[in-house]
Amino acid sequence: MARPKLLPDNFTLCLIGTVIFASLLPVHGQAAKAFNWVTDIAVGLLFFLHGAKLSREAIIAGATHWRLHIVVLLSTFALFPILGLVLKPLLSPLVTPALYAGILFLCTLPSTVQSSIAFTSIAKGNVPAAVCSASASSLLGIFITPALVSLIVTSQAASGGSPWHTVWNIVLQLLVPFVAGQLLRPMIGGWIERNRAVLKLVDQGSILLVVYAAFSEAVNEGLWHQIPLAALGGLLVVCAVLLALALLVTMIVSKRLGFSRADQITIIFCGSKKSLASGVPMAKVIFATHAVGAVVLPLMLFHQIQLMVCAALAQRWGARDTSAEKRAAKKGATAAVARR
Repeated sequence: MARPKLLPDNFTLCLIGTVIFASLLPVHGQAAKAFNWVTDIAVGLLFFLHGAKLSREAIIAGATHWRLHIVVLLSTFALFPILGLVLKPLLSPLVTPALYAGILFLCTLPSTVQSSIAFTSIAKGNVPAAVCSASASSLLGIFITPALVSLIVTSQAASGGSPWHTVWNIVLQLLVPFVAGQLLRPMIGGWIERNRAVLKLVDQGSILLVVYAAFSEAVNEGLWHQIPLAALGGLLVVCAVLLALALLVTMIVSKRLGFSRADQITIIFCGSKKSLASGVPMAKVIFATHAVGAVVLPLMLFHQIQLMVCAALAQRWGARDTSAEKRAAKKGATAAVARR
């Protein structure tokens, strides 16, 4: 039986299970240090495989659509941080300061890659442009995200190191493996394409490892005593408001700028989403260990909301375009018969 469309997917259920497991049986002491070492290796492997998978040909094919890419990047790295700061007086009372720091961190993250492309395809948008925009966002986020975090995220959640130290850690742990994967793509790219299940396993497995380590440390520091149940409900409202505004602004702006319908769809899906796959490893590098759990909690919730909402939108728009194509084909066939 097919899974109902609005229910969490298997990976989201695994994330929830990991948080519960870490809450009941957190790792600590020397085991926690060893676990953090393992997660560092897993994150490096994740970005290495992403570098090996990324097709330069696909990026070049969509790179000429520069107006679209600028709008997507501005939405990702300017609109979201502005919304997070402007709405802070209104939304921050709904959550704890640590959770709102997580919201601001969420606002600095790059767009997703896989789901942005998938939803653009389902909705019959410009897929090559989506590949280019989402990939560029992910790569630029390695540099832009830590810079934005140093500017807008409250110091209580940050690691306390200098911005240059944070950038160096990002480069060493994320960019270097990514570049190594790109350089080795001619040799291993074919194997990666044939074994996508391996990449998916490393992708999801590394995130689950980081989430378990982060929540273990947070639980040991008293996370669930610091976050009341009402704040979790407030967090749901904050994430929903952010996503709704991002979708609305990208819809209006892309239409006002005269983009085609296919390009509008690409801008909406690439410009309104945030990457869990990039965000969790980045949080581990940027923030103090005890703060990572509270910081990634908003991202995990936003991730599920964006998947549910964007899946519904993509299916609706795709079905509407399919119906329009069928009507146009039927009208054309009727006209052809009439001319005979």
